[in-house]
Amino acid sequence: MKKTDDDVSLTPSNPAPLDYVTPSFPSLYWPFPVSGPQATYLYHATDIWRFTVLWTLLFYAAVHLAAAGYAIIVQWKNWKVIWIVPVVYVVIGGIEAFLAGSVVGGLIGGVYNAGYFRMSTWIPFVWALINTLILILSSFAIQGGL
Repeated sequence: MKKTDDDVSLTPSNPAPLDYVTPSFPSLYWPFPVSGPQATYLYHATDIWRFTVLWTLLFYAAVHLAAAGYAIIVQWKNWKVIWIVPVVYVVIGGIEAFLAGSVVGGLIGGVYNAGYFRMSTWIPFVWALINTLILILSSFAIQGGL
């Protein structure tokens, strides 16, 4: 059966414009309009996932390199073996960041695509920051509680 223009579809369509091109990373913009709209949006789940993983990798790398720097300063008397600390921290941090960014990026990409929403490029940035803050918070031993 051939569709005509009179047929009404109850299925929502993809909100991406026809001329949509995936923005380059990081594509952050000033969120308060100064001279008109300059917002950048993500429409595809793979783009959302990629942006979230990249931001999470950057934030986790910064935190793990700072921790490695502190470990080097504290343990400088063992200078023959201390050089391995940044390498180990970066590898472990990279694995953690990829896993955390993939889970969160996949979830928010799925939610936004299921609702046919567009996503600002700031959202993956914020979720990567939340991932990093959870990493820092979980590094402390919490006594008592339950």
